[in-house]
Amino acid sequence: MNFCIALYIGLFTVATTKHVVVNWDISHITVNRDDYNLRRAIGINGKLPIPPVEATVGDTLELNVHNGLDRPTTIHAHGLFQTNNTHMDGPAMITQCGIPPGDSFTYHYTLEQAGSMWLHGHLAHEISDGLRAAFIIHDKPGAELYHYDKDYLLTFEDWFSTEFADRMYHTINPKEEFPPPKSYAYGLVNGVNGNITQTLNFEPGKTYRI
Repeated sequence: MNFCIALYIGLFTVATTKHVVVNWDISHITVNRDDYNLRRAIGINGKLPIPPVEATVGDTLELNVHNGLDRPTTIHAHGLFQTNNTHMDGPAMITQCGIPPGDSFTYHYTLEQAGSMWLHGHLAHEISDGLRAAFIIHDKPGAELYHYDKDYLLTFEDWFSTEFADRMYHTINPKEEFPPPKSYAYGLVNGVNGNITQTLNFEPGKTYRI
């Protein structure tokens, strides 16, 4: 009898968890994210902003990354517990070598906690040029601590009119004027200029999670 109960629980656990597969082809693209400046950036599958990655506690996530850039890259799951899995953490030259241009690497994550996190580049400040996406891990059905009627995801970013490498060059090159010319970032909300981002609608009597 005990064996039957254990077998039932095991089958139920397998049935309620998923193996989530996400394929990322990282490449340079040309975009206008701030509504003023057309510039080179880093996108995923030809897109920027990068769509959020979503899964549920207990799932396993397989992130297949192809590096279409002209330099190495890695991906870090920011905020994710990496119990017995530090070799998948992503910081270049700490837990792994960079993924060479034209090569691929697969990350495997076992999702132990719910929350809002990031997947982002962890080499050569590629995160500053667009290589970052929201990573949302949902609670299992019935496990959430409170009720809400709707969930709004907001991502906030600083976005400059030039690539990070250009700004760094003007900062550290001894032949350049110092301090370098002032550079101001635009505030992006969900990947676009905060002044033109989509309006959020709230109704009286309802509860929202942001």
